[in-house]
Amino acid sequence: MAVLKELSTALAETVESAGKGVVRVEGRRRMGASGFVWGTDGLIVTANHVLERDEDIKVGLAGGNKVEAEFVGRDPTTDLAVLRVEGADLTPSDTTEPDAISVGNLVLALGRPGKTVQATLGIVSALGKTWRTRAGGQIDRYLQTDVVMYPGFSGGPLVDASGNIVGLNTSALTRGVTVSIPVPTVASVTETLVTHGRVRRGHLGIGAQVVRLPDGIEKDAGQESGLIIVSVESKSPAETGGIMLGDTVVAFNDTSIRHMDDLLAELTGDTVGQIVKLRVIRGGELKELTVTIGDRSPEA
Repeated sequence: MAVLKELSTALAETVESAGKGVVRVEGRRRMGASGFVWGTDGLIVTANHVLERDEDIKVGLAGGNKVEAEFVGRDPTTDLAVLRVEGADLTPSDTTEPDAISVGNLVLALGRPGKTVQATLGIVSALGKTWRTRAGGQIDRYLQTDVVMYPGFSGGPLVDASGNIVGLNTSALTRGVTVSIPVPTVASVTETLVTHGRVRRGHLGIGAQVVRLPDGIEKDAGQESGLIIVSVESKSPAETGGIMLGDTVVAFNDTSIRHMDDLLAELTGDTVGQIVKLRVIRGGELKELTVTIGDRSPEA
């Protein structure tokens, strides 16, 4: 019983300490969401999907005050958004890398959908490598927990037993499981949004699906599968570059393209405006096309 009491007390102390940096974000018509203080520059990070507007956003602080927040930027592909609060007494929490935790470690999800901080306890249920969201955003580490995401918890922090932030909780990236955006991703996206206001993503303007290559073509292409084009957006980089319905993409510059994730991995912000070579199969023959990559970032 003494061990349980000590654990209970320690968890409560962790929530109290880490909760000082958790804020309420009022950026939608429904109930408030959560966010947390990032660094010492008045920055607040939260989930993109909880901001239905870029103006008239208010942040409820741990002390009970409500202040105006400036919209800095958003990245829908990673479901991250950044706000800035001026002149407020903010308490940032320490962060830790996801490599410092293991499957089975206790974690707490914190939120402030109302005036007071709320918490739910769980464990890290799965850890994985880099992955891409359905919208094409790159997440540095797959971090799955069994914590319950109560209404208004999106945008709040996931903290370890020491109260260090491990990631940002969101209910928008996956279905049926609870994942958190790890600290390295939060850091890199936040830095980009503060510097540029948005995260650039390369854009082709195609719809595609994986297809098995015919035996003869498979040998020539040096791979078993590619992406067959099922749609081409009007006036898109793909249409301008001559990509047609039924083409099968097998290479982007010198990189083999076997799955959609392979193509998304190549369409980084650095490729925007660049001329790239696409190797496609058309009419049973290999053909090389040149395409100027567009920008599919918000406000591009």
